[in-house]
Amino acid sequence: MPNRLADIKNKLDSCIGASLTITSHIGRKKVNNGVLKETFPAIFIVELDDDGKNSVERVSYSYTDVLTNNIKLDFASEI
Repeated sequence: MPNRLADIKNKLDSCIGASLTITSHIGRKKVNNGVLKETFPAIFIVELDDDGKNSVERVSYSYTDVLTNNIKLDFASEI
């Protein structure tokens, strides 16, 4: 991943709609799969795979989380 917030946002802008795996290093290590849905000036939204549930779960992360390695993003197909 790039090492500036603006570069991280630009990369994620080009990946909207792509499948990704999120590894969170905040607290206990947690791995989620989902789709990058939207980007905003300070955050981005990921819609998580529902695992058979009837509800849609969405989570948001800041670009700072990526920059500080609190989360790691792995795209299914790198663009």
